[in-house]
Amino acid sequence: MSFTSSTASYERLEGKVAIITGGASGIGASAVRIFHEQGAKVVLADIQDDLGEAIAKNLGEHVCYIHCDVSKEDDVRDLVDATIAKHGKLDIMYNNAGVMDRPFGSILDTTKADLDRCVGVNLGGAFLGAKHAARVMVPRHKGVILFTASACTSIAGLSTHSYAASKYAIWGLARNLAAELGQHGVRVNCVSPFAVLTGMNSKGMHEDAIAQSEVAVSGMGNLKGEVLKPEGIARAALYLASDEANFVSGLNLVVDGGFSVVNPSMSMAHKLVPEN
Repeated sequence: MSFTSSTASYERLEGKVAIITGGASGIGASAVRIFHEQGAKVVLADIQDDLGEAIAKNLGEHVCYIHCDVSKEDDVRDLVDATIAKHGKLDIMYNNAGVMDRPFGSILDTTKADLDRCVGVNLGGAFLGAKHAARVMVPRHKGVILFTASACTSIAGLSTHSYAASKYAIWGLARNLAAELGQHGVRVNCVSPFAVLTGMNSKGMHEDAIAQSEVAVSGMGNLKGEVLKPEGIARAALYLASDEANFVSGLNLVVDGGFSVVNPSMSMAHKLVPEN
């Protein structure tokens, strides 16, 4: 008796239609590529037209680019309507678009404009994306709504106050939505990255400097021997978007190598004590 094995690859998002906001760079661009590789038809939404159009052209007919400012409800509504018009459905809404006000800073240096920008784009975009995704998912009694939050939702001191406030609010929104939309078969989850270099926080840096910074940033974490890249966050989002997570809702998947659950103070102090 002889046995043969199938050589067909398993595509985890085969037949799915996904919108990814902030998809022209960083985590979003990685998610566009990975979701596409896994069989999804992807609508890439961003305000970086040249980058977005280039990615869509490179990946082919199952990826299209739509200009969308997620802080504007008309743009988000039109994005979802255009997706339905093109593909007939929406299975996955990945609300990834976001901004930072600055790398770090005291609340004494933070302006109202800093807060308004973070809340308007990060939280406002997430809220509007979820609202209009739910509008088309609820009647179908199925769908996935994802958000990019942050590891700052699990441990303090990783970001500015404006950024932290906006990301904590996204996690609160996700929990509330999971409670409401579960009865309609719609799953809602967050993926929360540890510090990861993206186009948003590495502009003007040389490739060698970026690589060195990635190693340094990951080295500050608890899990040694691994370097966190945007692709790692995108793969976590892929899991939450796929049917492998069919009973996962209301989860904040923190991708930080255990940093937020480990207090390194004792081990760091021990290393500073000279041996006899």
